[in-house]
Order: sequence, then C-alpha cells, then structure tokens
Amino acid sequence: MPQDIKPTRSELLKLKKQIKLAKSGYNLLKKKRDGLILEFFDILKTAKTIRRELTEIYKGALFKVNITRATEGDIPIKSLALSIAEPPEIKIETKNIMGVTVPKIQAQQLKKTSFERGYGFIGVSARVDEAAEAFEKVIEYVIRVAEIETSMKKLLKEIEKTKRRVNALEYEIIPKLEKTKIFISLRLEEMERENIFRLKRIKKRIS
Repeated sequence: MPQDIKPTRSELLKLKKQIKLAKSGYNLLKKKRDGLILEFFDILKTAKTIRRELTEIYKGALFKVNITRATEGDIPIKSLALSIAEPPEIKIETKNIMGVTVPKIQAQQLKKTSFERGYGFIGVSARVDEAAEAFEKVIEYVIRVAEIETSMKKLLKEIEKTKRRVNALEYEIIPKLEKTKIFISLRLEEMERENIFRLKRIKKRIS
C-alpha cells in the first residue's frame, strides 16, 4: 500500500464513495460497449450486402460501357462525358449513434436525363444512356458504401476506446481501490484493538 494513505474513518468513507462511483461508471461503460458492438454488427451486415450489390452493379456498368465503346468508339464517349455541366452535389451531415458522431451523406442530381447530362437524343444511341444510367447507379452505391464504412471505422474506434476504459476499471482501478479499502479497514480494526487493550491496562492500573 502507498505510504501516504491515512488509515482514518473519513478516508475509508471517501474510498467507499470512490468505489461506488467507479463501479457505476464501469457498468455504464460496459453497457455502452455492448451497445456499440451490437450497432457495429448491424451496420456490418448492411455493409456486406451493399458491397456485394455494388460489385454486381459495377460489373454490369463496366460491361455496358465496354459495349458502348466498341460500338460508338472512345472519342465520342469521352466527348459526351466532358459535356456534363453540373456534377452531382454531395451534402455531408452528421448523425449520432450512442454518442458517436458518424457521417450522413446525401447526394443530389445523381440520376440525370439526357439533356441534364449535356447532350440530347440526336446522334446519341440508347447504349450511351444505358451506360450513363448504370454508372450513376454505381456512384449512388459508392456514396452509400462510403457513409457506412466511415461509420464502421468510427464505431470501431469508440469500441476500442470504451473497451480499454472498461478493462482499466475492472482490472486496475477497482481492484486497487478495494485493496486499499481492505488495508484501511484492517488497520482501523487493529488500532481499535490497540486502544481497547490500552484502556484495559490503564483501568487495571487505576484499580
């Protein structure tokens, strides 16, 4: 035990309050950790599904672009791509998951008409529109994946942080406080016995 510990009743009462507070904090942090883990695994399921869908959508979009390039040629396709006047507008907000701030990404003007893409129907085949629509869908899924995976990283970081605090309380702080409480209690009992013995000796001498 540290040398500066004073084996007094006031110190014992103070220590008991600290232990109670530490245990209360431990229980709250444990609940938070468990809640965060559940949230993480829920999001993980969604992430796996969206990732799988993104892969399939990307493959389909790539196939459509390759077909369009083969029939229309690379130069016309690049020219049409450069004609897009307004890129998609991305708006990033935040939401709260058990005290963790995660991104909420909203995209506007992802899906466009032929005119909104900067070209009309004249001189443009249906394959071009199909390829453009397919990649607009890819962008939509990429944004969703970015939001979900960033949320997962933030939750995982908070889980590790909370886990360290829970472990510190469980294996270091609370046991140390308990040992100190036992030390003070035993020391007070010893002092009490010494006082009783001393009083008996004094009483015996007087009598």
